[in-house]
Amino acid sequence: MAQDALGNEVSWASDATLSGINDFVTGFLGYEKKAANIIAAADGETDAVLANAYAGFIWMFLEAEGAKANASAYLLRAQAAAAGANERERMLLAQLEAWIGDDVPRVQAIGDEIVARYPRDLASVKLHQYFSFNRGDAKNMLRIAQLALPASPDNPHLHGMLAFGYEQMHELETAEREARMALKLKAKEPWAQHALAHVMLGTGRVAEGVAFLSEAQATWVDLNSFMYTHNWWHKALFHISQGDEQAVFDAYDHHVWGVEPDYSQDQVNAVSLLARMEVAGMNVGARWEDVASHMRGRARDTIQPFLTLQYLYGLARAERGEADELMRAVEEKAATSSAFDHVVWQEVALPAARGVLAHARGDFAAAAKWLGAANPRMIEIGGSHAQRDLFGQLLLDAHLKLGNWAIAQGMLEMRRTWDPDGVPVNKALTQVNEKLGAA
Repeated sequence: MAQDALGNEVSWASDATLSGINDFVTGFLGYEKKAANIIAAADGETDAVLANAYAGFIWMFLEAEGAKANASAYLLRAQAAAAGANERERMLLAQLEAWIGDDVPRVQAIGDEIVARYPRDLASVKLHQYFSFNRGDAKNMLRIAQLALPASPDNPHLHGMLAFGYEQMHELETAEREARMALKLKAKEPWAQHALAHVMLGTGRVAEGVAFLSEAQATWVDLNSFMYTHNWWHKALFHISQGDEQAVFDAYDHHVWGVEPDYSQDQVNAVSLLARMEVAGMNVGARWEDVASHMRGRARDTIQPFLTLQYLYGLARAERGEADELMRAVEEKAATSSAFDHVVWQEVALPAARGVLAHARGDFAAAAKWLGAANPRMIEIGGSHAQRDLFGQLLLDAHLKLGNWAIAQGMLEMRRTWDPDGVPVNKALTQVNEKLGAA
């Protein structure tokens, strides 16, 4: 029986289709463009169960309207040929069906079983982490990677997954050790590079972070747009801390925005970076309008709260009417969402949406009210510590704009614990201390 690149059995596939399957598995783990080759492989062999299941996964990762319809076509193909599928492949089909049906708890339950039975299926480990990440569940991200470790102790991608899990659990020394192990095994392991950038950002090693990513960027070849733009996004955060505005604009204009401008992750990278740039005092010119022109189709997009909040901010900063439509969609989602995600939409995303919309429109009192209510629970919307810090920065900016100097001082002193030499932080703190008459 055929096997994939990691030694997992494949029930049936021609040599060409097996090559497409391996491109998906290794490309998914390595964030490489070749993962999308599975679409052509599945189209070329419509009764290859695993290829069609993976093609359905690729469509679902689009995180956009229409993804489910396209994924469903591949699911139906795979189900029609499932009589000859092996157990793992049937489980993957069940996962895809549950994912299309928005039954994330079932997707995760099946994923647990797949990794327990087939621990060399690292694509399933990665998929499991994806869903846990979208819920802010770092403990589960780490657990699933640890479960697979005995079967693949020398796989660099698994050590990269472990590194990020540890980082999100605030176990930074262990995270750095795992990231460096991954990079020792494979210099081009962008997720490990990303995890190490997180560690350096969270420990105030800004100059080291710039140097590390400047060297690592030579390996960012053939990466998908998310990983390429996101690692450049991380580099831009270090440049913001240094006060190097020219480097920030260079990163945004040439690397963060414009690679795949209609893709969800590229859009939120751009929104998040532009917002941070403005908070740091930079004039971003007409850049909001360009991003918003690609987000017009997001006016009803409530697929993930973490994404929705940033679409909302970007549309509102560009003064697009779609921002009001998206706000109404958030209110509807909060009122009608399923039991699984009702709490996060009602109690976290809804007040956060009101806060980001208010901030984008200059109503800083409302921004402080709603973001202040939501921020203690923002982990529930998903995303990383670094990504969610956007909402903390907007809250801080609102207090500064309102002249709430004592509150701002406390928030700035807290920020200095992980960004002690940050130029925008210390500049704002100097202003606040002057207002308070403090040293």
